[in-house]
Amino acid sequence: MNPLQTPDISGRGALLLSLLLLAALAVVALLTRPLAPIDETRYVSAAWEMWLRGDFLVPFKNGEPYSHKPPFMFWMFHAGWAVFGVNDWWPRLVLPLFSAGSMLLTYLLARRLWPERAGLGGQAALVLASMLMWIVFSTTVMFDVLLTFWVLLGMHGVLAAAAGKRRGFVMLGIAIGMGVLTKGPVILLNLLPIAVLAPWWHSPRQAPSLTNGSEPSTDRMHWGCWFGGVGLALLLGTAIALAWALPAGMAGGEAYRNAIFWGQTADRMVDSFAHQRPVWWYLPLLPVMLFPWFVWPGLWQALARHWREGLDRGTRFCLAWMLPVFVAFSFISGKQPHYLVPLFPAFALLTARVLAERTSARLGLPALLAALLGGALILAASGQIASLSGQVEQLPPLWPGALLVLLALAVWLAGRRGFPAVPGLAVLGVGMLVLLQFAAMRSIEPLYNIKPMALAIRQLQEAGVPVANAAKYHAQYQFLGRLERPLVALQGAELTRWLAAHPAAYVVVYVKDQQRLEGLKARHLQKYRGGAAVLVDAKTAAALLAAPVN
Repeated sequence: MNPLQTPDISGRGALLLSLLLLAALAVVALLTRPLAPIDETRYVSAAWEMWLRGDFLVPFKNGEPYSHKPPFMFWMFHAGWAVFGVNDWWPRLVLPLFSAGSMLLTYLLARRLWPERAGLGGQAALVLASMLMWIVFSTTVMFDVLLTFWVLLGMHGVLAAAAGKRRGFVMLGIAIGMGVLTKGPVILLNLLPIAVLAPWWHSPRQAPSLTNGSEPSTDRMHWGCWFGGVGLALLLGTAIALAWALPAGMAGGEAYRNAIFWGQTADRMVDSFAHQRPVWWYLPLLPVMLFPWFVWPGLWQALARHWREGLDRGTRFCLAWMLPVFVAFSFISGKQPHYLVPLFPAFALLTARVLAERTSARLGLPALLAALLGGALILAASGQIASLSGQVEQLPPLWPGALLVLLALAVWLAGRRGFPAVPGLAVLGVGMLVLLQFAAMRSIEPLYNIKPMALAIRQLQEAGVPVANAAKYHAQYQFLGRLERPLVALQGAELTRWLAAHPAAYVVVYVKDQQRLEGLKARHLQKYRGGAAVLVDAKTAAALLAAPVN
């Protein structure tokens, strides 16, 4: 046998490689980009205000209770701050840590689904670690990777319960409760379909046991008991969520109480069906979100062969997990790419399974697309893309594009020489995003690093000067400036009256046409998300806001 094709029998080597790739991605993210407004800075600021108040029940945003998200991620930030002190880097490590936990749970889930194929767990973890959208959100301060961790725990609970273990329903209940505390009731959409479809995927005659040899499977499932157990798990999850929600609702006041008990369920469902995006909106995004795997013809050939040979129980489990949720999210018109992140482990498990018997590894199309991207970066760095120079702060360096071309060529050649497909494509996917971040670093930093503005605001507040924000305020400056007082957030006529009543105040004003800032005397001025943000006195702010916008 070719030593390059020697399988990793246990899968631990592939799991270790996936964790090393994730660690590299986390370091690169810390080095190449700041906490980005609006979402990342808002969530860290909500945790900062809780910390500042010593109130760990009710999240706050700019001095007001913040009902849009539950507190679990904020609690994780607090845990690190309690150990290391308040810092900028710990919140950015929480998501990679939960991503690592999700990879480990994916590895163990594969061993439950296909105990006779121990190496599949490591392969699945490696596929997950290299999917473009998983990589992005593993290093972004958002909720979806945390939610995925609880979805995976719930899947373990479902499989344990299907093997006759009552503790499986307890695990499912814990996953539901913690998922609600992480991102609200959306955890139910991710977990209940797999439980409802158990009569389809739990078919012992079709495949070996779902569990390892020490956990016997039952050939007869008592479906009345099954759905009763699922109901009890739902009650346990509800109890866990209410253990926070009831005291938080009492502490946060009537408006906050109504928001967390009603606004995060019925109101959001109504908003989600507001016909914002068409049913097919996710489909053209899949090649990007699941790159490089989705665009590799070898995967689809292997899937077709596996389908013809018959679906085993593990494959059915992955399809029952993935397809109903994807269809549901497609019909909910309020769509965002990160809503699909909890489905990525199912795709990774399915990919690892169908590739189990594949020996050839021709990686031409993914390598070609990566090489084309590298070529585009080279052209951009050399100024050959004329329109780019007017759209970014600085042109990218040349070396990331050149390295990406070389990496794509190396992966293609390795595939032709028999190198296994999974590690080759994993290195290509991770390497591509690493090099993209280095290429974009010069442009991202000036537009999204708002810490200098936050520190300028802090200096004014420490001197007793009131500061207003002349737009809807997302608390983006609170944590980065370690602000201890809210900003006055006003717009329109209310802001005009406030400026007249506070002539010594300063205001953050946002300007799209930067030509209006020529000769402007500002305490601080910086580029901001395609425009500029300026910190000016009340008189200058009034003049800026009164000027017609061309």
